[in-house]
Amino acid sequence: MIKIFSTALLVTSLSVASSFAQADVKVGMITTLSGGGAGLGIDVRDGFMLAIKQSGRDDIDVIIEDDQRKPDIAVQLADKMTLSDKVDVMTGIIWSNLAMAVVPSVTAQGKFYLSPNAGPSALAGKGCHPNYFNVAWQNDNLHEAAGAYANGAEYKKSFIMAPNYPAGKDALTGYKRFFEGELAGELYTQLGQTDYAAEIAQIRASDADSVFFFLPGGMGIAFLKQYADSGIDLPVVGPAFSFDQGILQAVGAAALGVVNTSQWNKDISNDTNTAFVETFQAEYGRLPSLYASQGFDTANLLISAMNSADVTDAEAFRAALKAANFNSTRGDFKFGNNHHPVQIIYARKVVKEGDVFTNEIIAPALEDHADAYAVDCKM
Repeated sequence: MIKIFSTALLVTSLSVASSFAQADVKVGMITTLSGGGAGLGIDVRDGFMLAIKQSGRDDIDVIIEDDQRKPDIAVQLADKMTLSDKVDVMTGIIWSNLAMAVVPSVTAQGKFYLSPNAGPSALAGKGCHPNYFNVAWQNDNLHEAAGAYANGAEYKKSFIMAPNYPAGKDALTGYKRFFEGELAGELYTQLGQTDYAAEIAQIRASDADSVFFFLPGGMGIAFLKQYADSGIDLPVVGPAFSFDQGILQAVGAAALGVVNTSQWNKDISNDTNTAFVETFQAEYGRLPSLYASQGFDTANLLISAMNSADVTDAEAFRAALKAANFNSTRGDFKFGNNHHPVQIIYARKVVKEGDVFTNEIIAPALEDHADAYAVDCKM
């Protein structure tokens, strides 16, 4: 049953069929559903809701709101959900600056936060919290894998760039942590920037032999198109965020052959992932993205905890989340001591299958990989 209420923003409460009686769990999802980053939030939402629908439960209520990619809006919505809606669990945030504005206060109030995307370093180390679980990655991880891939490709001098916000800083930190060569240049761009003429001119004037960039959403689309038109013939490496399923259709042939890193791809061979790709496409009429897989896994983690503990027993519910007893689209799934995944990060290549641009796995770039901040987490 779906109910839509008239508010300043869209609120959806979903209930689906249940397997057994226990205290209902109310979930507050704050995500980006409008503006330049809407595709990411829509995919997280759709993956999450697909998992709940497939679970057949009627004891999960989900309230969904659009943060408009604005920290102040996200904080207002979080306050409403915790104080008025009395949610038990929160999820959904895409952007790290919004996560930093919301997560610490939410967990301090005794709520659980399950991150389907943003993984800022500040929440992985000293700022870790027993009620915070990241189901995607710590921000540095995919960029670390890109640095490891660049070493194997024998790149010696990379020009690197990312937006000036927490995830952008984590991105360049991660690449530099693993890349063994020199830097031909390092730039922080504006968040939301779409004109990269000045940055491309600096790349052209450098003595780089490769380019690494992290520009998610519309930023990556704009950069890749402008870079392809520039005539610069340097190989490009990046994380999945700039080469994911929704973005590739907008970028087109300019992305073909580009290597990018991800903890998920549609061709990971396990029964859960195969079924997820098939059912997501049947439900929504499009191939799933990295973000959709993360939303799907996040919901299944929640459901697995509900199968063995009541949300009103915080200690037991926390232990059930930590156990991660669910079938992930990635295969084996486990949390490190700081409640961030320890997992394989793959190198992928952009290919064309029929009329669709997509990715195929080349090989693991990092295996059984944990983040660098876990040692500072005292839980």
